[in-house]
Amino acid sequence: MSQKSQNNLSMFTPQKTIGILGSGQLGRMLVIAASQLGLRTHVYAPDASNSPAGDIAHESTQANYDDRKSLALFANNIDAVTSEFENVPASTMAFLSQHCLVSPGQAALHTAQHRIREKKLAQKLGIKTPAFWHIANVADLHAAMTELNGNGILKTCQLGYDGKGQAKISSGDDLDVIFKSLQTNDAILEEMVPFCAEASFLAARSTDGTVSLFPPSLNYHNNGILARSIAPADLSDALLNSGQTAVHDLANALDVVGLLALETFVTDDNQLLFNEIAPRPHNSFHWTIEGCACSQFTQLIRAVAGMPLGSTHCYGKWQMDNLLGEDMTRLGELSNTPEVHLHLYGKTEIKIGRKMGHTNRQISLK
Repeated sequence: MSQKSQNNLSMFTPQKTIGILGSGQLGRMLVIAASQLGLRTHVYAPDASNSPAGDIAHESTQANYDDRKSLALFANNIDAVTSEFENVPASTMAFLSQHCLVSPGQAALHTAQHRIREKKLAQKLGIKTPAFWHIANVADLHAAMTELNGNGILKTCQLGYDGKGQAKISSGDDLDVIFKSLQTNDAILEEMVPFCAEASFLAARSTDGTVSLFPPSLNYHNNGILARSIAPADLSDALLNSGQTAVHDLANALDVVGLLALETFVTDDNQLLFNEIAPRPHNSFHWTIEGCACSQFTQLIRAVAGMPLGSTHCYGKWQMDNLLGEDMTRLGELSNTPEVHLHLYGKTEIKIGRKMGHTNRQISLK
């Protein structure tokens, strides 16, 4: 990072402009958080116009992530940049890092963009993972399934999300057909883990290495999409300490600036297993908007703007429910429920399975 950028970030002033790569709902909530701190925002994305984030940002640039001319103009108009998704090209972040502070950082992006890399890092740090095999061709899959001798799940190593790019697999299945259906030569086979719950952990890390941890969430999915999160998660002290230590160590190992979320399985024999990481705001922590003294979005903005991290004190127990396209008929009911905090993302096209908003509600004072 240049001396100019270091000086710009050494003291917080509300005249700064925060760049945001990506224009979806996470970007929108980052724009709102930045505005509450008096900061300007500039959204950069191929679909920035008429997008959830682009609609409310101070400025927007609609251009591809490999457009160096547009990136240079963007970089000259911002003081720091963060991303709302982990699949920003590494070359884009490398280019922007020559001009300003970048969040979450190249190491975090590089690792989170590939399922094998992130699992190997977890193992290196002593974090337990399911058994896994790197699958480059159908012969690899046959050999791995023989070694597994049970049920597994085959996933693309890159770009899969919300249950996409994956298939459950058993020894009696047609492995050739399943492998071909993924249309990739870069996949991972994971053992099917018998688990009783899914928990996520979230760390925020500032430029000086200070780490702050949020209370964890318990998560419930439908058709591969997060449906509900309950927080703080009702976990034993041993599991809580295991997860918080793991996300803390991962954030430090990756030199994260901003946020790092860790998704885990709670197994039937009461162990915590690594699933994946996401170096960005996470759906399972949307409850922090009303539920914590400082939300995940505000915490990320504070980190990249050069402010000290805020308090993650939690105001009781909270429930977050995603609103998909099929839930939009319930808006009248939800808007008339006093205890519900309704968040809509400004998406104009309603689709089945598409995330259109979420609700937060306090379910207990303790």
